[in-house]
Amino acid sequence: MDGELLTIGAFARASRLSPKALRLYDELGLLPPVRVDPHSGYRYYAPAQLERARLVAWLRRLGMPLARIREVCGLAPAAAARAVAAYWAQVETEVAARRDLAAFLVDQLERKDTTMTEHHDPTVPLTLRCAARTDRGLVRPANQDAAHAGPRLLAVADGYGPDGGPAATAAVAALTALEDQEVGADDLLAVLEEAAQCAHRAAPSAGESSGSTLTAVLRSGARLALLHVGDSRAYVLRDAGLIRLTHDHTLVQSLVDEGRLTPEEASAHPQRALLSRSLDGSTDFAPDLQLLDARSGERYLLCTDGLTGVVPPEAIRAALAGAATPHEAVADLVRLAHEAGAPDNVGCVVADVVEVAAAA
Repeated sequence: MDGELLTIGAFARASRLSPKALRLYDELGLLPPVRVDPHSGYRYYAPAQLERARLVAWLRRLGMPLARIREVCGLAPAAAARAVAAYWAQVETEVAARRDLAAFLVDQLERKDTTMTEHHDPTVPLTLRCAARTDRGLVRPANQDAAHAGPRLLAVADGYGPDGGPAATAAVAALTALEDQEVGADDLLAVLEEAAQCAHRAAPSAGESSGSTLTAVLRSGARLALLHVGDSRAYVLRDAGLIRLTHDHTLVQSLVDEGRLTPEEASAHPQRALLSRSLDGSTDFAPDLQLLDARSGERYLLCTDGLTGVVPPEAIRAALAGAATPHEAVADLVRLAHEAGAPDNVGCVVADVVEVAAAA
């Protein structure tokens, strides 16, 4: 029988997979050998397995995750072809999003180089023309989202648990005093983080099983400080497209980051709403912080997952690009959530960066 089989080395050469990869695929049940020597543990493969092995190799060259490769290999040829086409369409979408993010980062870095031509005359003051809206949705009995929009401060918070509504309201309220403070560009991050820290310390009064997300922007001139905890999100609409500025702090997102879940599996995961960071008063406060340089003509969106959970990014981008004003934009976004069933509360803030003279 051994003469009819291929050793792992011969099979590796024929399939263009390394012995190390073959051992991994065996452990995962993706490509098990037909025989394992009980004494040496040496693996033997049948020539008929080469077709599956070559398919695995091609799919890996495409960058397809192993979990999805296992699904594709279990399908009939026509269904497998459709699955590969669907995967590649997703890759192209993700590449386009990364391209837009790269363009955004390049522009941000170029703005820090004072020797380069400025997109905005630094002598012309900027402000924010903005609108905020929260909505109970079509399923939840109460609205636990909170939002604020002002010329200096933007914020959204999504409460969870029995006292989530008060927790979200308190989180936003802890920041609103910043609206009336003159904060220098060099102090933006420290001031914003301290205000959010106060909200975090106050959170235990909301109950042990309650808390809130918080995503906020504080402006000084053309400089923006962004603070983020939880799974609410911040985006900017600009020349390159709609760019997501935040990363979800959820258990499911961490599994996606580790390659243990695909994005499709994550969207249907029963624990997709389980937060790994939040304002709850009982865990260490660990927000994401970043500084951005704004320019006239940009449109920013802060929103809770009641919007992003049901409305796809392309529809959000179209609504933001098509609305004449921030007030129209927030109304359109809430409408889209309702059309998608609005199973959760919806909170959103839209802000346009404008020159002070144009805002008057």
